[in-house]
Amino acid sequence: MGFTVVSCFSQNKDELIIEFNNTSRSYFVKASLLPQFCCLSFPENFNRARKNSIDLFTDILMKKVTGVRQFENERSFSIGLEESYQLIFKMHGNRSNIILFHKSKALAIFRNHLQADLEISPNDLDRKIDFGRESFGLNLTRLPQLYFTFGKLFWDYWRNHTFDKLSQEDQWNELIGLRKQLENPTFFIVEKEGMVILSLLPISKILHSFQRPTTALNEFFLSASVYNSLQSEKSILQKQIQDQIKSSCNYISKNQQKLDELMNDQHYQIWADLIMAYMHEIKTGTKKVTLPSFYDSQPVAIKLKPELNPQKNAEIFYRKAKNQQIEINKLADSIRTKQQEIKTLQEQLIVIESTEDLKTLRKSNTQTKAKKEQSKPLPYHEFEYKGFKIWVGKNAEHNDELTLKNSYKEDLWLHAKDVAGSHVLIKHQSGKNFPKDVIQRAAQLAAYNSKRKTESLCPVIVTPKKFVRKRKGDPKGMVVVEQEEVIMVEPKLDI
Repeated sequence: MGFTVVSCFSQNKDELIIEFNNTSRSYFVKASLLPQFCCLSFPENFNRARKNSIDLFTDILMKKVTGVRQFENERSFSIGLEESYQLIFKMHGNRSNIILFHKSKALAIFRNHLQADLEISPNDLDRKIDFGRESFGLNLTRLPQLYFTFGKLFWDYWRNHTFDKLSQEDQWNELIGLRKQLENPTFFIVEKEGMVILSLLPISKILHSFQRPTTALNEFFLSASVYNSLQSEKSILQKQIQDQIKSSCNYISKNQQKLDELMNDQHYQIWADLIMAYMHEIKTGTKKVTLPSFYDSQPVAIKLKPELNPQKNAEIFYRKAKNQQIEINKLADSIRTKQQEIKTLQEQLIVIESTEDLKTLRKSNTQTKAKKEQSKPLPYHEFEYKGFKIWVGKNAEHNDELTLKNSYKEDLWLHAKDVAGSHVLIKHQSGKNFPKDVIQRAAQLAAYNSKRKTESLCPVIVTPKKFVRKRKGDPKGMVVVEQEEVIMVEPKLDI
């Protein structure tokens, strides 16, 4: 009473600040009406931001407070102002709002999406509760519905103290005692079911207790904001890590299936051995041959390249068997790597769960991101030939990263002509030209890591990296080559 509204503004979507002043001091009301957390607090000072701030409810500026009304048995109250204005604070959880009235007519609302609040009539907000002994007895089995203002915490307290097991008369006496306690309460900040809550009863884990309601609200707002932010960030991080674990498990499952298939399929080795064993019976030009198996004498049909002699056909199958073994080893390594990643992620989950401080959580998350960046796999496979490094892109996305981020204009760029395949770089060495045999070796790798890997000869583009560019909107891995030379090589992984 005796204070005047001197400012009313918002600088956050769900936050309204009202400053009252009586010429000697200011009094602030801060209404935070977030859908997930609705609370009033009363900061001693509040500095308005210079930008991104807007005045609201300007009709009440310089109007004096004439009174405060608590609506009976309702989570709403009003601040009465001169000239028949009033601000109603409707504190209904995620539907909370602040409404400006003039002579009982709604003029404006703070949260504009709650348009139904414009139809509220202040004279209809009071609600009646019959606290008589007779009504109590008649509603003994539905007390939460009868005393609807008490809320969940009250009834938890009631059940935890087994008041609901007492006789009717004893329950009535306990109710009277609790009502007296609520009329002159101690204000408790408690932790219950992973949330910080303001309570008028000593329930669950008590964090703080206060005698003054505004002091309790200020501490509650701060504690709940920090704690709930901690829990929210924890949940986000936990969900991200759990998704990574799920993705890694799916990766292991798919690759384990592929690995099992390769482990149980040794036909290239068997075909090569059979051709070598029966070489004297196979004529050059034969397209298909059927030979008895070493293991069960069952016939084994083998397709041959008729332009090659039996020994060359056997060499192709031996090479394919060797490549198959390389793929088996790579799959096994990747599965082990993913298993280690899952173990690390599970350890991170334990650390996050045990962290009780927001600053520590954010610091830990920053360090984890830094480690992840450091341990991020390279976008290429590296080969070395005669002192030169040859980098081969792993997939379309990695091709872009290799060509656009990991190259210099002096590097030599290679790619199998007219088919999908890996980008290949020969890294430039200062003062040295690229030897022909090094270019030949890199071209073999480019051919092998393309759709032409099974062909006898493959055309490969060779050009300095400075003549390779990517157009905006092109798919991953697609580039434009402005100047090129083409050489023919045999696709080879190993020399």
